[in-house]
Amino acid sequence: MSMLSEIREQPDVIRRVFTENRTAASEALALMTATTHGLIAGRGTSDNAGRYAQYVWGALNNYTVGLTTPSLFSVYDDPPRLVDALVVGISQSGQSPDVVSVLEEARRQHQPTVAITNDPDSPMAEAGDVLLQLRAGEEKAVAATKTYISELANIAVISTGGDTSELEQVPGSVAAVLDLEHDIEANASRFTDMEQCAVIARGYNHATAFEWALKLQELTYAVAQPFSTADFLHGPIAVLEPGYPVLAIASAGPTLDDVREVIARSADAGAQVMIITDDESTAELSETSIVIPTGGMPEWLTPIPFVVACQLFAYHLTRARGLDVETPRGLNKVTRTL
Repeated sequence: MSMLSEIREQPDVIRRVFTENRTAASEALALMTATTHGLIAGRGTSDNAGRYAQYVWGALNNYTVGLTTPSLFSVYDDPPRLVDALVVGISQSGQSPDVVSVLEEARRQHQPTVAITNDPDSPMAEAGDVLLQLRAGEEKAVAATKTYISELANIAVISTGGDTSELEQVPGSVAAVLDLEHDIEANASRFTDMEQCAVIARGYNHATAFEWALKLQELTYAVAQPFSTADFLHGPIAVLEPGYPVLAIASAGPTLDDVREVIARSADAGAQVMIITDDESTAELSETSIVIPTGGMPEWLTPIPFVVACQLFAYHLTRARGLDVETPRGLNKVTRTL
């Protein structure tokens, strides 16, 4: 039961990040301010955290953020110029050679680096001018949960420069999602035959769609494809047919109408729609939905509680399908890619 217990630890993990990483977050924001743009290196779950940073640092800090292509730094050994860039590495273990190589190259080019990792003694931590620890404790489950939530929390506290006044309600909102576990389990049980699906969102929760899809793939073995609703309308919407599963993340804010449009078109096509939302009227668009109690928090923070509902959905769907959540096939806890 380690995965479920680690999901339940997440409010405390977030509190530790907000309490103990204020100074490092302030230092990281200073590096952002002194550079023209940022580049983030990560793989898997950590890459999804990078997607969240693109939106948060872009909107709140007016900072241009891109995702790196680590193979250029490792396999091809032909890295791009990093002039005026802050290079940020995100990795739970801090061990993957290709991601570490990005930070090491930044140092060779005399560019500042930030490492966000759970292991302060890892190669990535050593390559960071500023280190933000995930403070998640040991994560035993192969599928990352509390380390991912910590990555999001660190990105948020970097954005505010260590000021946690706007972040105080986040741990409580996550705890409130945990109280919805029974309802989430019931909804997940309706998808036991799912072999493929589309996972849709837009804006700040674009990263959440990617993370939900990743959890479904690594735990349930379903072919889950994440999309921005805008991208979904540019072709993939053609996959819709009666019974096709569409998992939607709809947060209140400027993108809500776009997500509602795709939900409506999916329902009209007879798709099986599941909605995670903090908007009551949007939840009414499907009989399979979960309303997240965000307490009116700003939209940019909603990916933190929203992804907890996605984790619980994936966990309970995996168990309903008779699969082992602790040892998904073909995966190891630490993955080292070159």
